Amino acid sequence: MGVSGCGKSTIGKLLAQELDIPFFDGDDFHPESNIQKMSNGQALNDADRQGWLETLNDLAKQQLAKNSCVIVCSALKQKYRDTLSLNINAETNWVYLSGSFNQIFDRLNSREGHFMPSELLISQFETLEDPKDALKIDITLTPENIIRTIKSGLMNTSEFGLFGLGVMGKSLCRNLANNGFKISMFNRHVAGVEVDVAKNFKAEYSELSHAKAFDDIAAFVNSLQQPRRIMLMVNAGKTIDYVIEDLLPYLSENDIIIDGGNSNYKKTKERNTYLKTKGIHFIGTGVSGGEEGALKGPSIMPSGDKEAYKNVAQFLETISAKDKNGLPCCTYVGPEGSGQFIKMVHNGVEYVEMQLLAEVATILESLGQNPDDIANTLDSWKATANSYLLEITATIFRKKEGDDWLVNKILDKAGNKGTGNWTTIASAELGVPSTLIASALFSRYISFYKEERVQLNKNFENSNTSELNVTTNDILEAYQFARIINHYQGFKLISEASNKFEWHLNLSEIARIWTNGCIIRSTLMEDLVAVFKHTTNILTNPELINKVNNYKSSAKKVVSECILNDVTTPALAEAIQFLNGITTKYASANIIQAQRDYFGAHTYQRLDDDSGKSYHSNWN
Repeated sequence: MGVSGCGKSTIGKLLAQELDIPFFDGDDFHPESNIQKMSNGQALNDADRQGWLETLNDLAKQQLAKNSCVIVCSALKQKYRDTLSLNINAETNWVYLSGSFNQIFDRLNSREGHFMPSELLISQFETLEDPKDALKIDITLTPENIIRTIKSGLMNTSEFGLFGLGVMGKSLCRNLANNGFKISMFNRHVAGVEVDVAKNFKAEYSELSHAKAFDDIAAFVNSLQQPRRIMLMVNAGKTIDYVIEDLLPYLSENDIIIDGGNSNYKKTKERNTYLKTKGIHFIGTGVSGGEEGALKGPSIMPSGDKEAYKNVAQFLETISAKDKNGLPCCTYVGPEGSGQFIKMVHNGVEYVEMQLLAEVATILESLGQNPDDIANTLDSWKATANSYLLEITATIFRKKEGDDWLVNKILDKAGNKGTGNWTTIASAELGVPSTLIASALFSRYISFYKEERVQLNKNFENSNTSELNVTTNDILEAYQFARIINHYQGFKLISEASNKFEWHLNLSEIARIWTNGCIIRSTLMEDLVAVFKHTTNILTNPELINKVNNYKSSAKKVVSECILNDVTTPALAEAIQFLNGITTKYASANIIQAQRDYFGAHTYQRLDDDSGKSYHSNWN
């Protein structure tokens, strides 16, 4: 690209010959009306150029389907370049041939047979917007040196960089490489602890043969095409900030940092604001799927600068899982830290789904089922309540070590990495009753008090008679009931956050990208894609209303039997309590408000006065 007369055609032809790919001169695709206008000494306007630019964009797409090509075009404005690279941004490299007005004016005057007179050159310089993401080359260099500069600047650089080679980072690298992307990989060097991690990782997998491995930050950053695309897969928290500060000295304006860890959405917003002052784009991205998902296709939830996302969309959407229609389970979620927020809620919903399956297994065990029996029962539920977590739980119960099942040998302490805690805190801050997520979180906390549980078990009688009067179908329906309530609460939290922060999140699209690749993928989630096209509240959907009504009696029966027999089912029980609360027309909160007014003069409103006026009473 560059103004007319800068040498685009000459350099473009030489480069195409050097790379053995087709060459196209944009001037050859002007409609006759444009050529006539310029021949009459009139400058083209944006309307004149639009169709021409779209034609060149179609040409580029056609060539990319075969291999690649070199196209020369003035592309003076950023919006022209946006049109030219529409939907192929990540596969487009810009070379800007730069020179002074006098240099190029002299060249134009010496050129014969071209339809544009040199007098129009001034209008091109006035129109020209210097590109921020192009390889800029001085036209005073010889053509040979220009070609050499282009090849070293573009052809030997990587398209995408990944910083941090933990379990997820390694899997994402292999995923990117398997999809044909040229990548650079970085892992820190810690003497005696982490040495040659990237180099050794590259040697381990054949698909990484063309990847570049680094333990030096400067070399890693300089190996990337501009604008640089760097995805961070490091521990959330201060580590992210330290890494950003380490990278900044080597970055250029308009480079893009993607945080793919489980960062707190508030910190993502702060980092986004901070990096804007440095001219760097920041994209907070939720990634779900675990090690296998990261390798074969995760669910990806990017947010932040929408224009910057266009520059990384092809990479993230290509490596993501695909839904049942073949669309990527990756979509631009919204501004600020919204992607990290919905990943946080995803993990909260995940906590509950795991807790519900653990409770179900406990009930089945109380009915006398051994782990193989439990696995068989869960397998039989796949026809009506299938999910990834249901599948892996059935597999877990079949695993044996020696003569016993492995699950029986695992210490009953459940860990957590903080996202369930964050979700519970966010719910409290937003005033949203995500009671199931809190229950699942606190169940994990209770499990961690193993020694105290053993001690207190001796002090209190447990009637656990294992005489539960329930069937496996009762348990299935109770499980389905609680899962609907869990998904109601999770999406309610997302909806309330979207309203408060003005994120304008699309709940149907969020559900869609959670139908494959992620840990909470399920047939229920697939149903919610259509439900959320008509409502933001799944408990207003007629089909789900019928299911909840039909399943509730089984849920009450199962929970009641468990309480009578001292079988612990906090999440199943909370699902019933929550539905009772959210569907109670006149709640007991009037008593609480009266109490508050009594001891603290907090006032109250009256049912017989709809003006909103506050009242205070002398209660003595």
